[in-house]
Amino acid sequence: MKKLVSIVVPVYNEQENVIRLNDALQRVFEPLPYNFNVIFVDDGSSDATLDNLKRLSLVYDNIRFISFSRNFGHQAALKAGLDMADGDCVISMDGDMQHPPALIPLLIEKWEAGYEVVYTIRKEDPTQPYMKRKTSNLFYSLMNRVSDIKIEKGAADFRLLDRVVVNVLRNMQENDLFFRGLVKWTGYKQLGIEYVPEQRSSGESKYTYKKMIGLAVRGFTSFSTRPLYAATYLGFAFALLSSLYVPYVIFSLVFEHPISGWASIIVTIAFFGGVQLMILGIIGLYLGKLFSQSKQRPVYLVRESNVMKDGSLLRENYLIEQNSIVKERYIIKDNKLVREKVL
Repeated sequence: MKKLVSIVVPVYNEQENVIRLNDALQRVFEPLPYNFNVIFVDDGSSDATLDNLKRLSLVYDNIRFISFSRNFGHQAALKAGLDMADGDCVISMDGDMQHPPALIPLLIEKWEAGYEVVYTIRKEDPTQPYMKRKTSNLFYSLMNRVSDIKIEKGAADFRLLDRVVVNVLRNMQENDLFFRGLVKWTGYKQLGIEYVPEQRSSGESKYTYKKMIGLAVRGFTSFSTRPLYAATYLGFAFALLSSLYVPYVIFSLVFEHPISGWASIIVTIAFFGGVQLMILGIIGLYLGKLFSQSKQRPVYLVRESNVMKDGSLLRENYLIEQNSIVKERYIIKDNKLVREKVL
C-alpha cells in the first residue's frame, strides 16, 4: 500500500499562486510512488484565493481547503493544517512559490532514510532588501543567544515531519505558536537541507517588518526566560553603580561641598526611569503570554472547509468517506458538521 504524504500550505491573498503551486505539486508527485493530498489553509484572504481553492477541490480529489473566519496569522494556519493532515508524513511550505516543490522528493528520500524531521535552510538571497537580510540575520543571532534552543540561520517553515512528530505538535496546547522553535524543541532525528529560494511569481510578501518583529519577540519569550534574568542582573548592576555615589554625598555633606549639576541629575533620573520601564516591559511580555494562555481561546476559527478532523472529505455539500458518497447532505454551521437532510 502506498504511503500518504500530506502537504500543508498556508495562504493569504495568493489567488494566482495557489493555482501555480497546485500544478507544480501535481507534476512533482506524478512519478513518485506515493499518494498525496494538499491542504490549503486560507488565512482570511480578501481576494479570490478561496474561490480558486474551491474550484481546484472540484477538479482534484486530493485538494483540501480550510478557510478561517478572519486573519489569524501564519503560525495559526500551520497549526490548522497539521490538525487536519492525515498523511504518514506532513510537508509544510509557503504558498508564494518561493519554497521549491522540486525539493520535495529529496525531503521524502531523507525521511525514508530514517529522519523524522527534514527541515530546510534558506540560503541568503542577495536580491532581497539589505535591511531585511540584516534583520533576519540579527534575529537568528539573538535567538540562539537568549533561547534554550539553537536554530540555524535561514531556517524556514518548509519542512517534512513524520507522523510521530505531527502528533506531538497537534497535542500541544500553546496559544502563542512559534513552529521553528517547537520543531527544534521536540528533538527526534533531524536533518537540515540548504536550498536557494525561488522568486515570487506574483503578489507581494506578507511578512512586513512589524510581523517579523512580532515573530522574533514570540520566539524569544516562548523558549527562554533569559530576558527576565537579564532584567534582574541589569537592576542589580545599576543598584551597585548607584551605591558608588553614596561616599561622594557623605563627603560633600561633611566638608560642606555644594552638590551641583541639576541637568546631570535630571538626565540620570530619566535614564534610570527608562531602564525601569524596559524591565517592566519585559515582565509584561511574559505576563501577557500567561494572560492569553489562561483564557484558552482557540488558536483559529474555521469558517468554511471541505475536510474534517477525521480525514473525511466534504465535496459539493456531500460527505465523502473512503471515496464513497454518503447519502446525506451536510453543511458547515457554526464550525460544526450538521446534517441538513436525508436524500
